[in-house]
Amino acid sequence: MHNTTSNIASLPRGAEWIVKESIPFDTFTPEDFNEEQRMVKDMCLSFLDSEILPIIDRIDKLEPGLMPSLLEKAGEQGLLATALPEQYGGLGKDFITATLVNEALGGGFSFSVAMAAHTGIGTLPILYFGNDAQKQKYIPKLASGEWKGSYGLTEPNSGSDALGAKTTAKLSADGKYYLLNGQKCWITNGGFADVYTVFAKIDGDKFTAFIVERGFEGFTQGPEEHKMGIKGSSTVQLYFQDCKVPVENVLGEIGKGHVIAFNILNIGRLKLCAAALGAAKRSATTAIQYATTREQFKTAIANFGAIRNKIAQMGIDLWICESALYRASKWIDDKEVEMMNSGTAFNEAHLGAAEEYAIECAILKVLGSEVLDFVVDEGVQIHGGNGFSDEYIISKAYRDSRINRIFEGTNEINRLLIVDMVLKRALKGKLDLMGPAMAVAKELVSIPDFGSSDDTPFTKEKNIIANFKKAILMVAGAAVQKLMTKLESEQEILMNIADMAIQTFSAESGLLRVMKLADQRGADSVNYELDIVRTYLYDAADKINKYGKDAINAFAEGDEQRMMLLGLKRFTKVEPFNSKAAKERIAKKLIGENKYPA
Repeated sequence: MHNTTSNIASLPRGAEWIVKESIPFDTFTPEDFNEEQRMVKDMCLSFLDSEILPIIDRIDKLEPGLMPSLLEKAGEQGLLATALPEQYGGLGKDFITATLVNEALGGGFSFSVAMAAHTGIGTLPILYFGNDAQKQKYIPKLASGEWKGSYGLTEPNSGSDALGAKTTAKLSADGKYYLLNGQKCWITNGGFADVYTVFAKIDGDKFTAFIVERGFEGFTQGPEEHKMGIKGSSTVQLYFQDCKVPVENVLGEIGKGHVIAFNILNIGRLKLCAAALGAAKRSATTAIQYATTREQFKTAIANFGAIRNKIAQMGIDLWICESALYRASKWIDDKEVEMMNSGTAFNEAHLGAAEEYAIECAILKVLGSEVLDFVVDEGVQIHGGNGFSDEYIISKAYRDSRINRIFEGTNEINRLLIVDMVLKRALKGKLDLMGPAMAVAKELVSIPDFGSSDDTPFTKEKNIIANFKKAILMVAGAAVQKLMTKLESEQEILMNIADMAIQTFSAESGLLRVMKLADQRGADSVNYELDIVRTYLYDAADKINKYGKDAINAFAEGDEQRMMLLGLKRFTKVEPFNSKAAKERIAKKLIGENKYPA
């Protein structure tokens, strides 16, 4: 299949999709993976099947030396070095390929967590912010897996409030070392890592990153934590007691540690979505295969409507999540290329691209982690009593999934960030929200346009998406006008608006994908995908209506409230749709294939 590349000249800015119509032919979809990308994905899946899943119980028992040895095996196959530059022992692949690796290895339970932490927060701070000497010293060994990476930001009293950290750093009398004092908690790979990026405040106020090696004097670690899930992932506390860190191990600029911490999280959020998607696909397949073999009342439970409904919803959510993930991944990929072509340095281009699409990364983090939670929860339900037994892998998937709504910024923090970042961009003039919001406000007081008789393909669906965007602009615009600076403390309203945005971005990503497929393969060949998109749109309309209503009722009253509620009703109106029949057809395909189709 040909590999389409979106036109970099038409690359949208971050969050611009809220105020502009997107074009399907500029949209990257999973059908556009090239041959090499498919091979990389297959290699990752077979690595899990051969090296990880057969020994998952040993991994969960934290058998000494096992996880480091598995990371080394992954390193030997190049899986830790996908997107690292060739000059540091990497493979120099593009962002899409790196995202695919995260997705394909996402079904590896605790191994996936260790791998993602190593290749993400364990390696990227040094790659993006290190000087030449630091990169030469650390990146080749991290790329091969000879050294394992870790990251120390969270403290017992500072989780979401990362800058509230208490760990301090003070220059030694001879000026050769910084002496670190404090502790870090919930450190993934902490029990075996060789290299840690640790954040501390120099002189109590300059928040700064340091490269700390295992074996530095004054550095110790606590015992392994006993956790609800991801039991095979090493999680310890780190202790620093006058820990001697050479001055040359300051990472980035003194006092600019927040730049490292927050920029690294952008990519981490998107990669978490990828890993969650990979885990969810495996769990959906586990549930489908159980449903086709488990018999009750003399027939497979896959023949019951209640079970088929669950399977169909899994299929819908996975396909939509995948559409949104790779749409945004391609934007980041294109932005990296665009910036490097214009002479921007490698690290600045990669950081700049992630920053440009930080809003989409936050959306994907919430979407992916909540899709996974839904899939494993329904997976347990399909297994019935057996789902509650450790004999069945779905119970492990259920426990392991729960951390993803907390990792990489809680989903609540990410929802708040989505709206906060959009509004900040509008204020800086990077995103024209005011024009479109004013147009929607004007439309509210005009006579409704009941639509033309345009019956070209997808016109109805495109109008639904356009109206969802109007609903967001109406609610957000009115909330800003009404609450002004008080809006930032109205977390419930911000979360309502974020949820409207998440539903809209997801629905639009699915629609663009099906439009592109229909153009490539012919309209008659996308019935399954169209069922998915129409069902998702039908459900999203109700959800967006509810989120919008809750927000409007919280800040508006009287005539203004009545007018906005009428507008919201207009913007979330969809024609009657038999979602039961559509879900029947979706379930039939998934059960027929006996897996979530790749």
